[in-house]
Amino acid sequence: MPEFADMHNVAPKVAPAPVVENIPPKAQRERLLGVIRDYVRRSEPIPPLSVDELRAHCRKVIDLAHADAKYLNFIAVLVNNEVWRGAFAAVPHDRRLLLLPKCLRDHGACPAKIDDLGLVCEGCGRCPIHDLKAQAEKLGYVVLVAEGIPVVMSLIESGRIEAIVGVSCLASLERVHPLIETAAVPGIAIPLLRDGCVNTAVDLDWVQDAICVASEVKARRTDMDALRAQAESWFTAQALEETLGPVRGQTEQIARDWLAKSGKRWRPFLAVCAQQAFASNGDPPPEALRKVAVAVECFHKASLIHDDIEDQDELRYGQKTLHEQYGLPIALNVGDFLLGEGYRMIAECDAPPDRKARMLATAASGHRSLCIGQGAELCWMRNPLPLSPQEVIDIFRQKTAPAFEVALRLGAIYAGGEDGVWEVLNHYSQALGIAYQIRDDLNDFRGEGDSSDVKAMRPSVLLALAYQSADGRARALLEALWRRAIPLETALEQAEAVIGDRKVQQEACRLLENHKQQAIRCLSELGNANLKGLLRRVIGRIFRDIESKDWFRELTAGNAPGRQIIADSPA
Repeated sequence: MPEFADMHNVAPKVAPAPVVENIPPKAQRERLLGVIRDYVRRSEPIPPLSVDELRAHCRKVIDLAHADAKYLNFIAVLVNNEVWRGAFAAVPHDRRLLLLPKCLRDHGACPAKIDDLGLVCEGCGRCPIHDLKAQAEKLGYVVLVAEGIPVVMSLIESGRIEAIVGVSCLASLERVHPLIETAAVPGIAIPLLRDGCVNTAVDLDWVQDAICVASEVKARRTDMDALRAQAESWFTAQALEETLGPVRGQTEQIARDWLAKSGKRWRPFLAVCAQQAFASNGDPPPEALRKVAVAVECFHKASLIHDDIEDQDELRYGQKTLHEQYGLPIALNVGDFLLGEGYRMIAECDAPPDRKARMLATAASGHRSLCIGQGAELCWMRNPLPLSPQEVIDIFRQKTAPAFEVALRLGAIYAGGEDGVWEVLNHYSQALGIAYQIRDDLNDFRGEGDSSDVKAMRPSVLLALAYQSADGRARALLEALWRRAIPLETALEQAEAVIGDRKVQQEACRLLENHKQQAIRCLSELGNANLKGLLRRVIGRIFRDIESKDWFRELTAGNAPGRQIIADSPA
């Protein structure tokens, strides 16, 4: 490319920043890149790579290249680049972002202004920013010259950006990696060669290569917001009538109304995600998948009815529970009816007979596991002794995790998912379900749920952790409450003070994070890149790992004076 002919490692005209100690000289950089490309070609790692996976690959590269261990972080960036290169090349140029740092400019002489979106280049030619920006924009890139983690994440969440070329210092790239990995976005990162926040330098030929890389095969990135919206649309009264048939009698009407009540719809969403991961043609979810998704929600809503009865809860979704509204016999019957509807939907779905049989067996197995978990809790409630955190987690494993696994497996089986994924889905669902329940325990204690396990003295990680760490009078108080030896009302304030101790909540958050990481680590066994990326993004979506700020509105509306980075057109 002639635009770059005289730009190789252009140095600023004033006092350059010091060379980064943990980045090798040019000849070694090129040699390492060659070793890494050969290694990735042979080993074929599946992106996105977790930190643990990336570290393991880097150790192998260091041994192969006989490289100094001080270059570990630099090697990690290059390994991650090469693992993503194929997927990155398949993304059209107009769906990519080039993110450049302001510190590439000539700090002492740069005439550019800086606004809310970053540097507004004047094209003076004193640094390589203008030429890189012009070349990328000619291909269709969105270009930002900014320290832009919030900007980048908002663009990713908007669906307008599907791949990133980022130039930054190693420290910033290390901070960004978990966010990009969470979103499973193909990216190529080019580390700066000099330390400091001014007058830095970069391997411009590497930036050029990254900008221009392309493939005839076009990428397909699943729009998770669209999938979730579609799953939600299947639970309106009209949509349910189309799927389940006309209402015949009051039992069906009560069940239909309950099914339509607002909820997070994570389980039908997971079924759709799994089906999409195995759909090679990139088509939207088939209409016939609706019955599978509705079946998943039927099972879930039935379990909530029975759970509310067994726990004697009065509220669900901020309204009266079904047994409070209609009485115990009707609520029990409606729950049983919804179970029957779930099995009917699977039996009637448009799938080959062998897949249909496997789906029915999967649903029955999950139903059985859930009842065993709920039964363990109910039996404990007859003689409520204090539980250890591990005993509570074991209940979660049987009570919450099966619903996630059933949803994922039904979607995968419907799509004809290959052997080799079922064990991963089992481990993933267990870790995800436990993390989800711990998060619910934390929310319940903070008053964000309809009912409180703490106030009802039901199995809760917070209760177990508080009892485990307490001593003396505090421990005796919790034990007496757990055994129902004294009424909760007489000691609620003292009990909440013990349970609400900062260390107890920190330990619960640590357990939550540990199980999230377990879910992420088990994905390393997957050979299906679509499934791995989708399941990684599901974790980020459920636990809100990516907090999207209101940058996208500014970027598309041009709110900064004279700036409009992306045309305001349909995605």
